[in-house]
Amino acid sequence: MTEPIRVLIADDQALVRGSFRVLVDTAPGLTAVGEAGTGTEAVTLARDARPDVVLMDVRMPEMDGIAATRHICARPGPGPRVLMLTTFDLDEYVYAALRAGASGFLLKDAPPADLLAAIRVVAAGEGLLAPTVTRRLIAEFARRTLPARPLVSGLNGVTDREREVLTLIARGLSNPEIAEHLHLSPATVKTHIGHLLTKLDARDRAQLVITAYESGLVTPASSMKDDAAKHQRW
Repeated sequence: MTEPIRVLIADDQALVRGSFRVLVDTAPGLTAVGEAGTGTEAVTLARDARPDVVLMDVRMPEMDGIAATRHICARPGPGPRVLMLTTFDLDEYVYAALRAGASGFLLKDAPPADLLAAIRVVAAGEGLLAPTVTRRLIAEFARRTLPARPLVSGLNGVTDREREVLTLIARGLSNPEIAEHLHLSPATVKTHIGHLLTKLDARDRAQLVITAYESGLVTPASSMKDDAAKHQRW
């Protein structure tokens, strides 16, 4: 029997935490393992309760959700994946959250079914953005935040084919789309992505996108021109 996905809920409002807990505990294959009312509590419980996924509110007392995410994701070894939740559909939160190590970003007013699906997607190692948050917003924020620069040595050891795959990931293509674009089998694409995760010490696809931008492999200008900017799930 498959073990349920363990979920930690971090939000400063008790009513919201309770609602999320009921939703998680009544969903097949999911179980809530704790609640945190502050960012500091979230960091502690992420260590002690051993969740697979942390639902993290952006605005938290003592330590905001982005700082808490940074602490959680900085720990060595495998750890929980963080799904950021917020009532604010602001692009700067998206980039800051992903840069801190979050695997996904979802608005609190998303339908319950979307939240449960998001937990499962993030737990499986995929990256997720809210439907209203697009690759275009991240590209624009990256353009305003990061100076233009040549490729850094962080991509040393990555093969030419892996760079091609990484570029397409950053432009929002799914595995089947990458396979079609490069004339590869889906299994081969999956293998290349596994190698990229290992070589770049990335937790998931979301972190690969950040690496692609920050290394200079993908520029915001090129991403803005790509039709794949319409894709919202990586």
